[in-house]
Amino acid sequence: MDQAKRERLENKDWKIGTVEDFLELTPEESAFVEIKLALSNNLKERRQKLMTQSELAARISSSQPRIAKAENGDASVSIELLIRAILATGATPQDIGQVIAGVK
Repeated sequence: MDQAKRERLENKDWKIGTVEDFLELTPEESAFVEIKLALSNNLKERRQKLMTQSELAARISSSQPRIAKAENGDASVSIELLIRAILATGATPQDIGQVIAGVK
């Protein structure tokens, strides 16, 4: 956000902060959310190159809507499902480790 916009908002008594501040997340909770989002994004990128959501769902005995939720970072999707789906795209545990390691 540019400084002028920030000042306009603050002059109107808006509070400026981060999502973590707003949701009162601990550093651990924030890291967990970032890891899930990174895994979701990686799943979507890998899957789009190889197969449809329906094909991936069939490989892991899930459903196409569940894969769509996984790719879109839905909070109801477990990390287990994300990892199983990423592995089904041909990723290695090392690939998954690199995704997690890339989270800031």
